[in-house]
Amino acid sequence: MIDASGPRVLKGHGTENDFVVLPDPDGTVWPEDRLDAALVRRLCDRRGGLGADGVLRVVPSAQVPDAPGVLGEHLDACTWFMDHRNADGSYAEMCGNGIRLYLHVLLAEGLLSAEEARAGVLVGTRGGPRRVGAGADGYWVDMGPARPLGRGEAQVSGRSHPGTGVSMGNPHLVCLTDQPLESFDLTRAPAVDPALFPDGVNVEIVNVLSAEEGPGGTTAHVRLRVSERGVGETRSCGTGACAAAWAALDAGGRHAGTVTVDVPGGRLSVEVTEQTTVLTGPAVVVSAGSFTPEWLG
Repeated sequence: MIDASGPRVLKGHGTENDFVVLPDPDGTVWPEDRLDAALVRRLCDRRGGLGADGVLRVVPSAQVPDAPGVLGEHLDACTWFMDHRNADGSYAEMCGNGIRLYLHVLLAEGLLSAEEARAGVLVGTRGGPRRVGAGADGYWVDMGPARPLGRGEAQVSGRSHPGTGVSMGNPHLVCLTDQPLESFDLTRAPAVDPALFPDGVNVEIVNVLSAEEGPGGTTAHVRLRVSERGVGETRSCGTGACAAAWAALDAGGRHAGTVTVDVPGGRLSVEVTEQTTVLTGPAVVVSAGSFTPEWLG
């Protein structure tokens, strides 16, 4: 019989943006010196590992060395910290799909009550504290305000495409285009100006399907594909959906509205106000199990 006595592991996704989830409720199973970049890359490898766009460690904020620096006065209010790594092993500031899955796991693991989830709780991230909760249409997360970063351009498929820089705690370059999304080759990361994005950037290619009215009475309707820094093209990006919604509204001279965002992995809703941005969408745990000593080595 196969020995599966190793640490527990979950696999889940939010609109097919998928993650390896490592429950570590007392912060001792996956300390920083164990969960290094090389192990993250092995975990996310789709042939030699479990395969994912990233890794989420479910851990108390008190057990994360850099939590005080990124959370500041909110440290005590954030019981839990989303320790998020990109597939290449680098740290990620924030992920809208990941944090919805994170809340789903807190509920499923009995680390959070249904009442607390409905009311909304603060979760620590390297992009700062984020309030996330459960609602009738899935999980919602208050992503904070979108912050414009200026104009830029991305080189995709041999052509230059102008874009709007937007920060959602992590950087984005949103390129609105009338070209069909299917015509873009995102097997290579788009080239961008390193002076504008010294730490890299997520690039969204966006079609505005309707600038006036979207499904269900929403303000607008967009489709996007995204190339995430440190990962490549993914089926969805929560912060990218927020950045795209803000950019689409801004292009129409508006600063508020609710935008339906279609991604390859499903559909998200983004409510934009002058004060903040709220992302709503599904999250699901696909499987649960344990690592084998054979793989861990």
